[in-house]
Amino acid sequence: MNRTAIAGRSVLVTGGSGFLGCHVVSALEARRAGRIIVPRSASCDLTDAVATRSLFERERPEIVLHLAAHVGGIGANRRQPGTFFRDNALMGIHVVEECRRLGVQKLVLVGTVCAYPKFAPIPFRENDLWNGYPEETNAPYGVAKKSILVMAQAYRQEFGLDAVTLFPVNLYGPRDNFDLEDSHVIPAMIRKFVEARISGERHVTLWGDGSPTREFLYVDDAADAIVLAAERYDSPDPVNVGAGFEIRMRDLAEKIGRLARFTGEIVWDTTRPNGQPRRMLDTSRARERFGFTATTTFDAGLAKTIGWYEANREDILRREAERRKA
Repeated sequence: MNRTAIAGRSVLVTGGSGFLGCHVVSALEARRAGRIIVPRSASCDLTDAVATRSLFERERPEIVLHLAAHVGGIGANRRQPGTFFRDNALMGIHVVEECRRLGVQKLVLVGTVCAYPKFAPIPFRENDLWNGYPEETNAPYGVAKKSILVMAQAYRQEFGLDAVTLFPVNLYGPRDNFDLEDSHVIPAMIRKFVEARISGERHVTLWGDGSPTREFLYVDDAADAIVLAAERYDSPDPVNVGAGFEIRMRDLAEKIGRLARFTGEIVWDTTRPNGQPRRMLDTSRARERFGFTATTTFDAGLAKTIGWYEANREDILRREAERRKA
């Protein structure tokens, strides 16, 4: 197994100030990485080739973890499909090219479970990635991410770039995005249930009919998987990263409602889309290739996430109000 030492190395983390990124930075600090470089989107637009080249020329990283992405829930993907494809494809293309040009020692690319075909067999296995088209509401985002897997494999074959690609399931945890306009399902549910409890509302309305299933991975576990892959994995084969379970949306809602101490009724708006019918990953390759297994139980992770939202709720609402006024 080809090992890449983290201690003492300069590591560039694109998206390092985001939800997943800040947890990855903490994991790198625990492994005593030398210099951790976290570019801000306001000062470095990775969709711009010139800006990306300037960043790499200035920082000269030894290891790159590419987490930056333009992401959102079903609603955001439906509103901006072209933007989601363009931004995610361009960021990946520019980062991979600069890693090749400067001879970066290791590149870890983070894809998305949305890349899988809509009706892939359960559990999703990496060999199924190309056996159909992704679910329509987030296909542009998923295809853009999958195209960077192809680029990474081609660059490994032609240029010898040590680039590996991970496909994580939906993440959740403290510091997630709780804005209802573009949040994912767990933070959106947490916010709706907590706000309903505080305001005394007796109903919470959720999208779809509650029948789809999803798999969720606690963000600290995902961060550990990314760093482990940087240290231990060296292959063109994509790797699923998940917790190895699935839960129906209806059951998820009841669980979060209970943990958030909401005692009212859950109403399902069946005029809204369900998204992909089922999602669950086969996680055996991650365990076998670089020793990753999720360790956070779902109930424990949800409790931590709800507690974090409640503790930071006032700041979150204040910042949202300020953004909308600007």
